Amino acid sequence: FNLLYLGFINNCAQGVLYLSVLVTFAACNAPPVPLDDILIEKTSVPEQCVRAVKVGDFVRYHYIGTFPDGNKFDSSYDRGSTYNVFVGKKQLIEGMDKALVGMCVNERRLVKIPPQLAYGKQGYGDIIPPDSILHFDVLLLDVWNPEDGVQTNTYHTPSVCSRKVEVSDYIRYHYNGTLLDGTLFDSRFVSYKTYDTYVGIGWLIAGMDQGLLGMCVGERRIITMPPSLGYGENGDGSDIPGQASLVFDVVLLDLHNPRDGITVTNQVAPESCTRKSVSGDFVRYHYNGSLLDGTFFDSSYSRNRTYDTYVGRGYVIAGMDEGLIGVCIGERRTITIPPHLGYGEEGTGTKIPGSAVLVFDVHIIDFHNPSDNTEITATFKPEECDKQTKKGDFVKYHYNASLMDGTSIDSTYNYGKTYNIVLGANQVVPGMEDGLMDMCVGERRHLVIPPHLGYGERGVTGEVPGSAVLVFDIELVDMEEGLPEGYMFIWNDEVSPDLFSEMDKNTDKEVEPSEFTDYIMQQVTEGKGRLAPGFDPYRIIDNMFSNQDRNGDGKITEAEFKLKADEAAAHDEL
Repeated sequence: FNLLYLGFINNCAQGVLYLSVLVTFAACNAPPVPLDDILIEKTSVPEQCVRAVKVGDFVRYHYIGTFPDGNKFDSSYDRGSTYNVFVGKKQLIEGMDKALVGMCVNERRLVKIPPQLAYGKQGYGDIIPPDSILHFDVLLLDVWNPEDGVQTNTYHTPSVCSRKVEVSDYIRYHYNGTLLDGTLFDSRFVSYKTYDTYVGIGWLIAGMDQGLLGMCVGERRIITMPPSLGYGENGDGSDIPGQASLVFDVVLLDLHNPRDGITVTNQVAPESCTRKSVSGDFVRYHYNGSLLDGTFFDSSYSRNRTYDTYVGRGYVIAGMDEGLIGVCIGERRTITIPPHLGYGEEGTGTKIPGSAVLVFDVHIIDFHNPSDNTEITATFKPEECDKQTKKGDFVKYHYNASLMDGTSIDSTYNYGKTYNIVLGANQVVPGMEDGLMDMCVGERRHLVIPPHLGYGERGVTGEVPGSAVLVFDIELVDMEEGLPEGYMFIWNDEVSPDLFSEMDKNTDKEVEPSEFTDYIMQQVTEGKGRLAPGFDPYRIIDNMFSNQDRNGDGKITEAEFKLKADEAAAHDEL
């Protein structure tokens, strides 16, 4: 019995245990037991089943049809196309209509269908004999219903969403496009190039036109659409078959409307703002530039220098020209610029793609107008102010110098000594000349000097940036009255009628440089004359001697010698 039992196990196709040798041989040689209904074996089940087939759904599937002995009678694979049909509407044999219900996309089933639920006693021509049991190996690829619309599933929402896609907006987005079974047919991620289009005006398939509405920049969503809202019965002729549901995994990068203007947000203005920029001003500012999805493309900070330009004159893109009007020095603001006010459909060809919205985080360092003068504000003035500075005076003052953003440049207090100049002698920038005029000793002033009255477009290497507005807080410590304009030496007393003889110590009728120098210095020491303050006295005297030495022979004769009052032309004389 044991030997017969083992032989049964190895040879009996039905695998049914019988307890006698006779029964065993009878069972192994008996014909198959007739099926009362279909038998389903799930040979592969997907991890997720978003939707199962219901009666009335349209499905696309592949199959291999065989007889119980394994002989194939049909295959959709051999034809190179899926079988596409409505379920439960008698477009299939009854057994297949039942077998497809409840299937998930990418599920695989082995279905056994009895003749009464297949082709019955008639069979099917020369292909399927009468009373045939049929086996189908079925793989479901797609399912949809005529009542289906677009389905969206957002799986990432940005923390900030100031605006959502509306009809007629222009957007830039990346996507992966797949069939319902996951077969990839297109991807903008692979090409690194966004898909750029208007929404809701028929530039896209209907399902995408609907599915993109309401998205935020940075949002990621799955858009699923039936073929009626995709490529319909015919597909696209290449990668998308007819009657195919489509799935798009989308990330929105950019959004604007052709009617948009610039948007100014995140304004942080200083407490004091005495003036706002106007068209024609020259502005120095720092910026970080990015796309709407946060992709960085440029920064003035990385170059360690401001961007300097006129505003309102077309020197920068139109959106920035507009966005820099009405700013305060020290203000920070975010300027969002649509592409028609930025770099348009072409972009820059490298960092800025075509039709890109631009976002600039701007910090205004300073601005001025070419017509500006030095701005002078007295912060302290002594009660007694009998004498005020004027051109030619020798002044001594302290200062703290900075840029408009507060960056320190220099300070005389660091050196423990004053800065000393002669007003009107071009020893300081013109704006400082202006700021020191008509000032009393002890007075303190706040000066704002535009660059054309300061260090100009070039600035001072390593100290003052080009085109920088300067701020000086100054205090006049001392002053010495200068000489009248055009004079480097004046007499305090009446001029001696025998001036030449007094100079000519050796009475040789010629005045040599040493005689001339000794005489002038003696007059200054005795208080009879005064040299222009703030200059090297010996250089002044040398200059005076040269002017008297008409023939340039190094000596002054009585014929050459003249007082300034006797000169026809004004120059530095006695």
